[in-house]
Amino acid sequence: MLFQECFKAGIKNVFITETYRSQERQKYLYAQGRTRPGNIVTWTLESNHKSRLAWDIAVGPPQSLYDVTTLNRVGEIARKLGITWGGVWLAKIDRPHFEVKLTWIMPKGYKLEGQIIIPTTSKFPVQLIVEGDTTKPMAKDDDKMLFTNETTKAAVRDYIKQSVDKKKIDKSWLDKFDQGTMTSGDFEGLKIIISQR
Repeated sequence: MLFQECFKAGIKNVFITETYRSQERQKYLYAQGRTRPGNIVTWTLESNHKSRLAWDIAVGPPQSLYDVTTLNRVGEIARKLGITWGGVWLAKIDRPHFEVKLTWIMPKGYKLEGQIIIPTTSKFPVQLIVEGDTTKPMAKDDDKMLFTNETTKAAVRDYIKQSVDKKKIDKSWLDKFDQGTMTSGDFEGLKIIISQR
């Protein structure tokens, strides 16, 4: 929900840097800047990352990795959704950190509007894929799917067609591929959708 609302607000260059964290990793990070070289990155041995209720994000280019303006915008969206944001903590501000309680539910007036692709690298943008939506803008030349040979192109088309035939995805995706408007990011997201169905 957070990433969908970011997408709708035009914030597409954010990505997840960490979600679940084992106790061993928490101890490792806690040692940084204390018994291990580097800057201190955490102030606790008891993190909500261990309970799978927290996640950290970063910002992709052209902004800096922890661009305060972008993180503040995401933080405001999170607060509207009832998500705890580390940017408002008084003692130890942690703008990239977000968490929920076990009792968190989606606030009234919100709904998931499609498949959300949440990147784990700055290489891809956040995406909202609404099946049957063919109004997406044309791919930029540097993001269009390029194939070095016809065999590979035919195999990808066949993969998409089989998924349409099995009703895992809408036929509009095959049309998009045939029209040459499918981007590599679209295809990466599509693979995730297909694998989850």
